[in-house]
Amino acid sequence: MGNAAFVAINLLFLAMIASTMIVPLWNAVAVSFSSDLGSMQPGILMWPRDFGFTGYTSIWTVLDLWQPFENSVIVSVVGTTVHVLFSALAGYALAQSALPMRRTITVGILVTMMIPFEAIMIPFYVTVQELGLLNTLTALILSGMVSGFSILLMRNFFLSIPGDVFESARMDGAGHFRLFFQICMPLSKAGLATVALFEFVGRWNNLLSTVLLINSASKDTLQVALNSLINQQSSTSSGTLITTNVKMAGIIIAVLPLILAYPFAQKYFVKGIFLGSSKE
Repeated sequence: MGNAAFVAINLLFLAMIASTMIVPLWNAVAVSFSSDLGSMQPGILMWPRDFGFTGYTSIWTVLDLWQPFENSVIVSVVGTTVHVLFSALAGYALAQSALPMRRTITVGILVTMMIPFEAIMIPFYVTVQELGLLNTLTALILSGMVSGFSILLMRNFFLSIPGDVFESARMDGAGHFRLFFQICMPLSKAGLATVALFEFVGRWNNLLSTVLLINSASKDTLQVALNSLINQQSSTSSGTLITTNVKMAGIIIAVLPLILAYPFAQKYFVKGIFLGSSKE
């Protein structure tokens, strides 16, 4: 009886927490599919008022969201690919027992995880400026190319691979690059998926780096464009009325890629977090 009550209370508590996330998202979906006039009326909607696609057509055609959306896709996909590759390479190096000062390097990487980005914004900006990369998508791609969390997570994955696998490969004449690409990478799909998911979400939602490094509207990412859309007045300089359904359509467009990406990585995600944190 006591166990059943505990489970019931937990389920109720989790349902309450879930509702705080589901209800706002559902309301945003309902408003985005409402008519211009219907979306301007107060209240929380569970179903669209005067169902239509005006919000979505307006945000693509009138407000030209294509360019920021394309910029976000380029920065997120290319940046995530580069991040995963370099983090895996660094993690593989740290997993080698023959690496000199391996523990010292690991501690140094841990220290970098304690420094927030806001503390290094000025030197980061100066470095990008000296490299001549200001106002380029390359700067956004190279920003956060590696992280201490990703490196250590991949290191722990590589340490979890049985040593006999490496010994057999070395006896067959395999070098480090073959060990890395043909053995470590295929056996660490959960770790790669975990790192890729974290990095993709972080890059897709990144606002600060774009505001800091980009000063041209044509290079803005989706988050910057939506921030401007939501915070600006009710009409554009051309007199186009920005109704609530247009703003909510922009929010749904920004959230949808993350919702679609998560199911593909979910089967690796939990395994990746637990296994990646299990090694010393």
